[in-house]
Formats: sequence, structure tokens, C-alpha cells
Amino acid sequence: MFQPKKVKHRKTQKGRRRKKGVSKAGNELSFGSFGLKALEASWISARQIEAARRSMTHYIQRGGKIWIKIFPHKPVTSKGQEIPMGGGKGSVEYYAFPVKPGRILFEIDGITEEIAREAMRRAAFKLPIKTKFVKR
Repeated sequence: MFQPKKVKHRKTQKGRRRKKGVSKAGNELSFGSFGLKALEASWISARQIEAARRSMTHYIQRGGKIWIKIFPHKPVTSKGQEIPMGGGKGSVEYYAFPVKPGRILFEIDGITEEIAREAMRRAAFKLPIKTKFVKR
């Protein structure tokens, strides 16, 4: 699964979960002819990205090329069950990528539009947000 090799700070603050605004970067197709665009804001975990990638590659069966345009760099911490208040911040559970609406998540090329549309549809089922199929 995706995880940073090295981080400057092991644990980070959550930050405000802003629901407003659209993605400034990564909102156009760069490499492939078809893509999957986010329509909502959310955190996507490394496991969800990997599950979507696997479902796409399984469907296209070694045909075409897939680009993953997002990388989970945000460490998400949590404390164990039945731990009293205090005692510091919990350990890092997983890494996530904060997605804003308009962000291209995956790109694909080298296959027909029907196959790409179905592969992206299968990948979208694995993600916690609403998405849209886009083409160049």
C-alpha cells in the first residue's frame, strides 16, 4: 500500500475539514485520455486507493496504462479502545489524502472508452466519494 518513505513529522494536526472550494491543482487530465474526477471533499485512505487500483487493473487485464494522481501523505492517528482522557496523541493508524472537488484521482490510456468507463466505475465503488468519468 501507499505510504511515505520518510516524513518530516511523524504525527500532524488534523487541520480544518473545509467543505468549500474546489481543487486548484490536479484538476485536468495530464497523461491519459480518460480519468476519474472527484465531486466531493473527503479523506481517501491508502487502502481505498489500493483497492480502486486493483479493481481497475484486474478489469483491464494488463491492457493500457493507469496513473494514480494522488498520494496519501497525511498521517491519521487514533487512540485505542477504552483509553482514558489524556495520555497524549495516539499512534499513526493509516495515511490519507485530503481530496477536494474537481481533483483527478486516476487516469487511464491505451484502451477503448467502454472498457475505461467500466474500469473507472468499478474503481469508484471502492471510494468514499461521488466521482465522475471524464475524457480528453
